Amino acid sequence: MSDLTPDQLAEIARITVAHYNYNAERFWDGTRDHDVSQNMDALSAAIEGPGPWRILDFGCGPGRDLMAWKERGHEPVGLDGSARFCEMARVNSGCEVLNQDFLELELPDAHFHGVFANATLFHVPIQELPRVLAQLRDAIAPRGVLFSSNPRGSNVEGWNGSRYSAYHDLHAWTRFAVDAGFEAVDHYYRPPGKPRSQQPWLASTWRRRD
Repeated sequence: MSDLTPDQLAEIARITVAHYNYNAERFWDGTRDHDVSQNMDALSAAIEGPGPWRILDFGCGPGRDLMAWKERGHEPVGLDGSARFCEMARVNSGCEVLNQDFLELELPDAHFHGVFANATLFHVPIQELPRVLAQLRDAIAPRGVLFSSNPRGSNVEGWNGSRYSAYHDLHAWTRFAVDAGFEAVDHYYRPPGKPRSQQPWLASTWRRRD
């Protein structure tokens, strides 16, 4: 695919966010009971030092995981491009929630102990991924941790209905993460206990390299 222009990137973000704004309540009803404790445990196991930790829930949606991090005694902050999701997340969790486009981030330097990007970074177009990962790396404190979970694939991108998505394999994702300043901690496929052919999600943890 040729490079996307700024106008094309803006349109990708606009349409994808509009999808989530329009389907916010349906999305909440369909995902509020999903068990992602395995992913939360992976990030927790990789963070060094005692809590409470400052966790950025990147792509927090209506706030399910913000609630769970808060219940664990930590200090989560949400971020989502959907204004409707942000409203719901603030009400559901009582946490601070930032309404920011994934492609136009404004984050504090070296602030978060961990970034929890659960089923979100695959919406970043491939050409923009190095920049976005570098921005997340800069927002993480020294030796802090990024967790990501994405639908795996053969390194292709494009429209999936009204959502723009990119699907990476482990080799490609590793290259992007390492080039952005991370070192590998661990990875696994989800859901657990299934044959690989029935594990569409690639989960991985990465430590900020200093």
